[in-house]
Amino acid sequence: MKPIKILTITAGLSEPSSTALLGELLSDATQESLDILGISVETTPVHLRSLAKDITNHYLTGFPMGELATALDALTEADAVITVTPTFKATYTGLFKSFWDLVDDEAMVGKPVLVAATGGTARHSLMIDTALRPLFGYFKAHVVPTGVFVATDDFGSDTSLQGRINRAGAELAQMLAWKLGSQTALTKEGTSEIETAPVDPASEEIFDDLDGVNSGDFFGIAVEKQSRQEHKHKSPGLKELTVTPFEQLLKNL
Repeated sequence: MKPIKILTITAGLSEPSSTALLGELLSDATQESLDILGISVETTPVHLRSLAKDITNHYLTGFPMGELATALDALTEADAVITVTPTFKATYTGLFKSFWDLVDDEAMVGKPVLVAATGGTARHSLMIDTALRPLFGYFKAHVVPTGVFVATDDFGSDTSLQGRINRAGAELAQMLAWKLGSQTALTKEGTSEIETAPVDPASEEIFDDLDGVNSGDFFGIAVEKQSRQEHKHKSPGLKELTVTPFEQLLKNL
């Protein structure tokens, strides 16, 4: 089995950078969790500081060149992304946004993403939820529940920092393991420890016509097609509603 590819994209502007350090720590934590699960991984760092000129040229010429083209191709091929940005004016940096503005809308669909940020003060920590999550929500990526924000003073003094990093890395590893297992189980030539029940070919057409949120398909329940046609608006698990004619109600008074 080919190793999982994880791309770590950091937008630190200094050298060395606390943002790049956080990206490295998150990458290591994810790799450790995947090692425990017995899944091989290949991690690649991308520092946007070194791509700043290529990003500007892309806006001027309309074409990605040099290392930027390589980074965009690697992003498309990656199985997951760890991305870290400094915090400027309560949001991500212009360099960070400039890079993601060049990413194709379809490149991140369904891709697991771990988001993190650094800042001068912990008062900016909400930018994880107000800026980063909406950005990757637009890309239709799957963002792990734990986002990691690290203030300048947290390095070396925050005893909970490594725990937060480990938790975020474990969540990304679990999401990748689940995705890998699902893809293997759905591949005819693949082998997996996940056992799936045999599918009756005659039942496949059941899922071809969804009836909306009240249909059995919405709840992951396969119901017979004939039954669905007779009770089209009946939610699974509910008893059939009995309607008493108005005239009968008057007679009962």
